[in-house]
Amino acid sequence: MTYKTILTVLTNPSEAELAIRSAARLARQLDAHLEILALAVDRTQLGYSYLGTGAMLLEAGLEQADLEARRIDDAARVALKEESPDLRYSLETMVAQIGLTPELVGNRARFADLVVLPCPYGTGLGPEAEAVVEAALFDAHAPVLVLPASGLGENTLPKRIVLAWNQSAEAMVAVRRALPLLKQAETVSITVIDPPITGSDRSDPGGALCQMLVRHGVKAEVAVLARTQTRVSDVLARHAREINADMLVMGAYGHSRLREAILGGTTRNMLEKAEIPVLMAH
Repeated sequence: MTYKTILTVLTNPSEAELAIRSAARLARQLDAHLEILALAVDRTQLGYSYLGTGAMLLEAGLEQADLEARRIDDAARVALKEESPDLRYSLETMVAQIGLTPELVGNRARFADLVVLPCPYGTGLGPEAEAVVEAALFDAHAPVLVLPASGLGENTLPKRIVLAWNQSAEAMVAVRRALPLLKQAETVSITVIDPPITGSDRSDPGGALCQMLVRHGVKAEVAVLARTQTRVSDVLARHAREINADMLVMGAYGHSRLREAILGGTTRNMLEKAEIPVLMAH
């Protein structure tokens, strides 16, 4: 498997330069096509309203969304002017209501090999940013590369990768989706935190996965760590800093709540404090 279609979804003009610069670097390095969706979201929630005010609210919301769409489109075009002319890309601008965003993004991401998105948590970001990440992960089942504020860093393709492993189905999906990147890395640290004493690989935590990856040509090794901090995400982040990792690969975990899918605790904690790109899959 290789990544030949890379998708990025822009919901905020301020994130356009980061997302396009990073996604374009990957597209050129991997000889892939970059698809850019500039998506403005109409957040109008009518609920109960006085007679006649509903249409006024809809019109005002649509006008605001159209204006935001033009801003996102303009920011995307400015960012694209800074890219090499040999970049193969397409740009489409759309407006959608907040409730239809997951379906729209899910349909687009389903046909992408990799989705590259800015971190959905931060100042000035609305709920649509998280909705886009969730739709790509849980609706489209696409691998999602979430960028920190610093972007990809100095290496377009990561040289040192931390692979979070807990034997779960989600972690295994992430391994398979990340294989093109794992195979070209100089080192992959299969990181196991507090392995269970009664598991199928209790005598050799991560050993079966390491063997599988080595057969694919991956330069893998296993690191078994104690849970010395309250959050697993903090242990992973510290290990990534210690080995100067360029990327973290992990399964994405969702919990059913009021919405169909909400990013689980470890996943959200990791993204909120991410210092390096995080590739997730579900």
